[in-house]
Amino acid sequence: MAQATRTWTELRPARKTSIPEGLWLRCPGCSKMIYRRHLEANLNVCPECQHHYRISASERVKQLADEGTFVEMFTNLAPTDPLSFRDLKSYRDRLLAEQVKTGATDAIKAGRCFIKGREAMIVCLDLTFMMGSMGSVVGETITRAVEDATKTRSPVIIVSCSGGARMQESGLSLMQMAKTSAALARHDDAGGLFISVLTDPTTGGVTASFAMLGDVIVAEPGALIGFAGPRVIQQTIRQELPPGFQRSEFLLKSGFVDKVVPRGQLRNEIARIIDYRVN
Repeated sequence: MAQATRTWTELRPARKTSIPEGLWLRCPGCSKMIYRRHLEANLNVCPECQHHYRISASERVKQLADEGTFVEMFTNLAPTDPLSFRDLKSYRDRLLAEQVKTGATDAIKAGRCFIKGREAMIVCLDLTFMMGSMGSVVGETITRAVEDATKTRSPVIIVSCSGGARMQESGLSLMQMAKTSAALARHDDAGGLFISVLTDPTTGGVTASFAMLGDVIVAEPGALIGFAGPRVIQQTIRQELPPGFQRSEFLLKSGFVDKVVPRGQLRNEIARIIDYRVN
């Protein structure tokens, strides 16, 4: 009996199922492939080498605040373009593009919340919005948040993640350094607690002002912390920099940071510091 002839469709090998983009990530720390969902479940920390990925302000609030307790404040503040600044494109167009991309008004999120049952004012800079740069809105939001915390005798937690002062606002952005520092000085005079959390990167005018004024300064592992970048410093002093220069662990040994805390322990550590200060 003759066998039935098989068609080309039956003989053709099945097509490979494509893998959706972004499902796997290559860790910049250890170069291993990480399943995105595993990374997110681990607070965006590599489970292999503990490399801490950069995260948004919204994600930071979600990780630190007790669920459902965060109440955002000062959302009526919006950036303007008083200098009509233009580089490759106008500052006004750049702001609009960033607002559409991130869904945020500016590079900051602030409000009241509870952290393991402890009431606090939390402020998080947002690296996804113009590298978390500090302009007038960022400075004003921090100042108002600190002043509100001073009135209510609440601890202030500021999570810094920034490239520094925003050049498109020129001297106006530099004025925020003095304004935020003055507000924190008044908070300190009133006996208030300020916990400064430094993440990767914390640089420029942010480092030169409020970020380094904490009663307690903690940093995430491996975070770049400094005023000018290491390459600029090396070119200026014309000397080889020591290993790990400007990283959290180096600053801890130098006395600029009180403790290096992994992201998974940060919420507990903040609650412990609040309890220590209160008691």
